[in-house]
Amino acid sequence: MSPLPPSAEACRNELLNRLAREAYRHGDFTLASGRQSNHYVNCKPVSLSGSGLALLGLALLKYVEPDAVCVAGLTLGADPLVSAVAMAAAQAERTLNALIVRKQAKGHGTAAWLEGPLPPSGARITVLEDVVTTGGSSLKAVQQLRETGYLVTRVVTIVDRQEGGEEALNAAELELVSLYQLNQVAERARQLETET
Repeated sequence: MSPLPPSAEACRNELLNRLAREAYRHGDFTLASGRQSNHYVNCKPVSLSGSGLALLGLALLKYVEPDAVCVAGLTLGADPLVSAVAMAAAQAERTLNALIVRKQAKGHGTAAWLEGPLPPSGARITVLEDVVTTGGSSLKAVQQLRETGYLVTRVVTIVDRQEGGEEALNAAELELVSLYQLNQVAERARQLETET
């Protein structure tokens, strides 16, 4: 007899532990936005591991809009996320494709901004992001998707750094859904440190 699958809460707790151990660092850092911070979050050690990707696919899929036909995100941080969510959806027998938004149009061939199976114009797409700070990466992805004729109203991120990203996205008529806030990841990292 096979063991029961872990509960959603157990998966969420394990994902938070993984982020705290593998993605979070405390120190003095310069962020991509140019800002200085005592907190650094790089989700790629988790999102590029098989077990981490499996956890993220399920966790993010839960917040994809029910009528979305695709998930999309700006390369490079969102590449594994959109793939994981599309795979998790297929395993749940839901049709949901993945799109990658380039940072600039392809310099040859079709000069495309988007890679993947393109849905018809007017289709709803949920944008995925690894970390939201100012919201700039998400807004760039949303702009390209909207200019192509898609309906985008939600961004789902692994970690919200709580530095104005949510307000910037709200101003662009976007809802931000976060798996975790930066303070949750930082607090879990402190807890794990004291346990060792």
